[in-house]
Amino acid sequence: MTRTQERLDSFFSPRSIAVVGASATPGKIGAIPVTYQLDYGFEGELYPINPGRDQILGRKAYPTLSAVGKPIDLAIFAIPAAAVEASLDDAIAAGVKNIVMFSAGFAETGAEGRAAQQRLLAKANAAGIRMIGPNCLGFMNIARNVYATFSPVVFSGRAKSGTIGIVSQSGAFGAYAYAMARERGLGLSVWVTTGNEADIHVADCIAWMARDAQTKVIMAYIEGCQDGERLKEALALAREAGKPVVVVKVGRTTLGAAAAASHTASLAGDDAVFDTLFKQYGAWRARTIEDFFNIAYALSVSGVPEKGKLGLLTVSGGVGVLMADDAADCGLDVAPMPQAAQDWLLAQVPFAAPRNPVDITGQVTSQLDLIETTARVMLRDGDYGSLLIFLAAAGLSEQMQTLQKDVAKTLTAEFPGRTVMFSTLFSHEHQRALDACGCASFQEPSGAIRVLAALEFFRLQRQMQMQKVKAEDIAPVMAETQPRVTIPSGTRNEADSLALLREYGVPGVPIRVARNGGEAAEAARTLGFPVVMKILSADITHKSDIGGVALNLHDEAAVRAAYDRVMTRAGEAAPSARLDGVLLAPMVRGGVECILGVQRDPVMGPVVMFGMGGVNVELLSDVSFRIAPVSLDEAREMIKEVKLSPLLQGYRGAAPADIDALAQAIVGLSDLAIAAGDTLESIDVNPFVVLPAGQGGTALDAVVIGREQ
Repeated sequence: MTRTQERLDSFFSPRSIAVVGASATPGKIGAIPVTYQLDYGFEGELYPINPGRDQILGRKAYPTLSAVGKPIDLAIFAIPAAAVEASLDDAIAAGVKNIVMFSAGFAETGAEGRAAQQRLLAKANAAGIRMIGPNCLGFMNIARNVYATFSPVVFSGRAKSGTIGIVSQSGAFGAYAYAMARERGLGLSVWVTTGNEADIHVADCIAWMARDAQTKVIMAYIEGCQDGERLKEALALAREAGKPVVVVKVGRTTLGAAAAASHTASLAGDDAVFDTLFKQYGAWRARTIEDFFNIAYALSVSGVPEKGKLGLLTVSGGVGVLMADDAADCGLDVAPMPQAAQDWLLAQVPFAAPRNPVDITGQVTSQLDLIETTARVMLRDGDYGSLLIFLAAAGLSEQMQTLQKDVAKTLTAEFPGRTVMFSTLFSHEHQRALDACGCASFQEPSGAIRVLAALEFFRLQRQMQMQKVKAEDIAPVMAETQPRVTIPSGTRNEADSLALLREYGVPGVPIRVARNGGEAAEAARTLGFPVVMKILSADITHKSDIGGVALNLHDEAAVRAAYDRVMTRAGEAAPSARLDGVLLAPMVRGGVECILGVQRDPVMGPVVMFGMGGVNVELLSDVSFRIAPVSLDEAREMIKEVKLSPLLQGYRGAAPADIDALAQAIVGLSDLAIAAGDTLESIDVNPFVVLPAGQGGTALDAVVIGREQ
């Protein structure tokens, strides 16, 4: 079992807690966790630690942890940074298993603080102690009445026990999230803030929640990531456990200037990498705090639908159009009702709009049962996995509230595994009543559509997970060890780059290298006219910018002249560049130009890119990403994701391109990235020309850069 997978049960479900720096003074950091355990029913042993007191809040106080003389699962450090090291030594001597460290003044303060934090971590690791913090608000296990925090947010009211777990790197956001959950009536299982993450990271908490029986939905607030593998593993565990993870990731930056020479580096910024990570590992990235809570709320109330397709039932044609537009923007399938169902509805309401959205108009005011009967027909005959019912302001009337509750109870009983959702104005009490029936409700219909898009994402993730498990049952996946390759630091020239790519299944155009005009003419004869000539230099990546490319050379005389011209221009434009001669290749006509690439992210490792546009890729920015390794199915998904992918499918009478060969090339690029490991900085294959179906594809240019060691 890896570090990320270690069970933290004794940490988050301690049977005994000691508070170092305990106080009886209301409001002091050392008093708050003692008060919480006493007031909120912690059932284990509680040991206040304070050498100057015999008793604190009615409990015997101890001068040190060692003086307790009994097992201590969790020690809370509510002490200044200067006292931490001595208290850690005491904790080690007392056999403490876990520490929550409120103390600030460590890595967040600069180099000296980072060094002090590392010393503490090394000492704790050597003793087998796990630690949250320093500089954190601690955690709460609401289900077990453990309140290992000094946040005063709990004094203004406790969140009810439930199935949503929250983990936040930020203490302030964590307190805000707790208050938001409480005010919205969301039930929490655990709440964790990780602070400086010296030891336990957000990823570790996600992994623990993935195994926690009480937690069904995981909310995570992330500002940055120190260990990409840890986070990947945690998200994969949650997906395998069927527990949706909803993430807010803040901080949009670029990868860094070190790889500025690569097209891929200018596109694969940190934010794009995190977007890729979450999509690839089955987490939904919420763009607003409202969506963050709305999605978690809906998941906790109604879960994930078992079927796709969205039905929209409305009493307002205009809002029906609005919801349909929003659904289309979110990529949801708003399929029309079957014709027989449309005919039935028109027989009931001749002026209804029966397709989908289904508009039953204001007729419901005189025919209240129309809501339930129409909803039933949509779920039964339309076979919609989700149904959103918009009732405008009708939810404020007592009569409609009673009807809504009856409809909610009836439909959830008749159609288990479907999502029935309401959008209407309502009181909080009425919303709670609908929640109890298994139906989430929202006042704003566009927000409800965004929630349904997230639920559909999680449905597809579960479907893919089930297909993966079935495939492994039929043909178990064999662990393959990719032969390692070491890429020397610096840039390889084009010929060497293309040769390396060929070894990993990325086809390249036939090439010859020449170091004088005679060799160039002979190479052109061998390749066959017409040819292209390019300066060959690891120091010149943008060859056309300096006149280092000659196209459509039809005879030996043109080749000899081009050799002199290209070499002269390269020498003048880049006098310090190493010139390895010229590279010749046959002219390739036709096909669709794409770009393939890999960029090493400092946290997530190699990130594979596919895009359309060739030399214009930066202008178009039509790209998709995956974190290596990339499977053949994932490569095909990457191809589908770009806006210009129809160009590969035979646009305006052109022959369909060889998409299978393109997908294989993407996988080959991923294989090389994995094999190279930390020795690879980046790869650019631009352009990669995809030829008509059955004819393959070929790299026309490539640059491989080894990481500076």
